Amino acid sequence: MNPVEAFDGCADTAVHPDKVRLASANAPDANEVARVSAVFKLLGDPTRTRLLYALLEAGELCVCDLAAATATAEATVSQALRLLRASGVVIGRREGRNIFYRLSDAHVRLLLDVTREHITHHVPAQFENGPEAAGGPASVWTIGLIDPPDAFESSRP
Repeated sequence: MNPVEAFDGCADTAVHPDKVRLASANAPDANEVARVSAVFKLLGDPTRTRLLYALLEAGELCVCDLAAATATAEATVSQALRLLRASGVVIGRREGRNIFYRLSDAHVRLLLDVTREHITHHVPAQFENGPEAAGGPASVWTIGLIDPPDAFESSRP
């Protein structure tokens, strides 16, 4: 029997009932879990993430500037911004015929910064050396959650 199969279930109903009660008592409700998951799903698109990083660096940009900064078609940028705006991640300010977009608040900046910090410090082999990297936890693309980084580059126009 391999080690994973040996620990596939608990002999008791709960090994640490106090910890189970604590985890259950402080768990978010189903609505909050769905909302948090929706934010991560929104950020799970490489195009939208590139747009957010451009706004993070530049502060405020219009669609044509975002398209140029991210080497993305304006129509694709507009579609991504529509979703980001509807979810409250970015806000727009009209100036003449242009709408200038920026991150909605410091929470978005913090989320991007913390995520970047996480991948830099916790899974560098997966992001620097690709799926062939030896050792460490399985990469997110090896288990099929996302495409490897080189696939992101080839998807740019």
